[in-house]
Amino acid sequence: MNLYPAIDILGGNAVRLVRGDFDAKKVYDLDPLSAARAFAEEGARQLHVVDLDGARDGEPVNLEHLRAIAGELGLPVQFGGGLRSDLAIQAAFEAGASRVILGTAIFTDPELPFRAIDEHGRENVLISIDARAGKVATHGWLEATELPAREAIERWSEGEQGMKHFVFTNIDHDGMLDGPRREDVEMAARAVGEGSVILSGGVGELEHLRALSELRREQGLDALDGVIVGKALYERRFTVAEAIDALAD
Repeated sequence: MNLYPAIDILGGNAVRLVRGDFDAKKVYDLDPLSAARAFAEEGARQLHVVDLDGARDGEPVNLEHLRAIAGELGLPVQFGGGLRSDLAIQAAFEAGASRVILGTAIFTDPELPFRAIDEHGRENVLISIDARAGKVATHGWLEATELPAREAIERWSEGEQGMKHFVFTNIDHDGMLDGPRREDVEMAARAVGEGSVILSGGVGELEHLRALSELRREQGLDALDGVIVGKALYERRFTVAEAIDALAD
């Protein structure tokens, strides 16, 4: 499984939210590039960067930070937040993103992911399904829907032309360090069919990562591609190198 250290950018800083609450933020580094550099020096092989300002405002705000991170470090960067148009997606790739993550846009412009695939390749476009109380949330996690997360994943992965790569976040556990829910892991990994999913939300200790790796092996959840970790790394509960080792056990 792959480790994706998370850099969430809000107001120009690297921050973490608690359960998606913009008013419950904590600044961990004034400079997102500094945070990214620290992860790279610890052995990160790829990064997960989210433009929280963009997610809230509806268009990318922090592309210059993305450009600095991708340009200096040379690591693959998957980037999301405010990518709701063809132009925004193109701008993200031009700023150095290796893959883009689309969330709200799949509801506001359902054809956008397919246009992005045609332009940039199927492997470079991910769908983000973010759930609160099991139902999909959109617009920077600020708006709720009645669509169950499983149904959303299955709908978007259905058929030969369906999306192949997903990110699933349980918002209720994001930033809580209380561990991913087994039910979420199994649901998301099985719902993507022949695709893959990256899990986000709740990782707080190495044992959580080891449990994910073990669950993947025991249940044959080959679709589980990796895990996004933010707060636990910033708070030095473990290092990037230790996390990679735990996922490789």
